[in-house]
Amino acid sequence: MNIIFSEETMPSEAIVNRLIEAANLCVLAENLDQERVEISVSFVGEEEILDLNKLFRNVDHITDVLSFPQYDSMEELPEKGIICLGDVVICSEQALIQADELGHSPEREILYLFVHSMFHLMGYDHMNDEEKTDMREKEEKIMTRLGAER
Repeated sequence: MNIIFSEETMPSEAIVNRLIEAANLCVLAENLDQERVEISVSFVGEEEILDLNKLFRNVDHITDVLSFPQYDSMEELPEKGIICLGDVVICSEQALIQADELGHSPEREILYLFVHSMFHLMGYDHMNDEEKTDMREKEEKIMTRLGAER
């Protein structure tokens, strides 16, 4: 697994290690070869996530995480070589607010947002109840394996 972190917004080593562990569990859950998978992760502030949300989703409000998948479905993944799944952008400030509102640690919130985004990169969504249930089950399995369940 190759995770490219934006250097100017690099989180602590402890968080980086947890994100790597989470990414590996997510790709293994989808039967992907973790040695072939690559993603990029950036942590940004409210202004930047707002700009990205407006630009790419035409939504004029701050969000917690954005996922930019390289592929529309798992069927499109290359059979050989590097699988660049896409980009994850997490708003650190929004994660802190949500952690406080939900009564858990900022690290747990960042971990959850990352796991959520990983499944988006692998083709999952939550646009209807069935998709949402499937995605939430997958997220909860990974969070439980990480010892970070609700």
